[in-house]
Amino acid sequence: MPDLGVQLILPRCPHCSADQPSLHQTARFETQDYRGGSTKTWACYKCSRCGGVTTAWAPKGKNLVHGMFPSGLEVDETLPDRAKEYLEQAISSMNAPAGAVMLAASSVDAMLKAKGLAEGSLYNRIKSAADSHLITKEMAEWAHDVRLDANDQRHSDMAAPLPSPEDARRVIDFVQALGLFLFVLPSRVQKGIQDATQGS
Repeated sequence: MPDLGVQLILPRCPHCSADQPSLHQTARFETQDYRGGSTKTWACYKCSRCGGVTTAWAPKGKNLVHGMFPSGLEVDETLPDRAKEYLEQAISSMNAPAGAVMLAASSVDAMLKAKGLAEGSLYNRIKSAADSHLITKEMAEWAHDVRLDANDQRHSDMAAPLPSPEDARRVIDFVQALGLFLFVLPSRVQKGIQDATQGS
C-alpha cells in the first residue's frame, strides 16, 4: 500500500485507470469512533486527468495507507487465462473507452469458449448460454448490450456513437459479474465443499 502523503502513488487511477496518475491531496482530517478512540487520518486525492476523488486512510501516527475508496478494479485469478488477460487490458485502457469495450467483449468471448460455446457469433453463443441455463435470462440481456457495443465498434458502424468512459465502466462491470457467475463462485463453492469434507 502507498503512503498517505501529499501525492498518492498508485499504478493506476481507481476511477479512470490512467497509468501513473497524478493524485494530489485536496483535504486531510482525522476521525474517531463514538468513544473517542480508533483515531484515523483521512486524505482525499483528486486525479488531474478525470477529476475523480480517491479517499485513503491510515491509523493516527502512521503513514502507510490501510484502506482506500474506491479500491480500484481487480481481476480474479480464477478466470481462464485468456479471459483474464483481456479483462485486465480492458481495465487498463478505460481511458480509451472504444478499445476497452472491444477488449471486454473479447473477454466475454473467451469465457464462453472456455465453457464450450465456441461456434457461431457472440450473440448466438450468449443465447445458447442462457438457453442451457449457464447464465440467467437477465444476464443474457445485459450481455446483449455488451455485444452490440463491441460489434458496432469492430465493424466501424458510422451511426454508432463512440463509447464514453461510463460505457466502458458499465461493460467492464458486466464482464466482472459474468466472470464471477461462471468461474469465481463455482470455484469458491467447490473449495467450500472440499474444506467441509476435509474438516469432517
